[in-house]
Amino acid sequence: MTKAQPPQEQISDAERERRKEAVDYARGSVRLEGGVLSEFAEDLNRRYINGEITREEKTAALLARYKP
Repeated sequence: MTKAQPPQEQISDAERERRKEAVDYARGSVRLEGGVLSEFAEDLNRRYINGEITREEKTAALLARYKP
């Protein structure tokens, strides 16, 4: 899992919805290619949508986990 970070500023409902739409779009794209996101990636997505982590933190965690 990712290293604990200080709490992020509270995000607005509009920002939460924008993040959810972006994650849903990306998830759909992966599924169209025949893939399924890992439990690790889905947990990061949930944390990102809820404003617990930034996009940069999510990307860094994914690269640290999956980059060859």
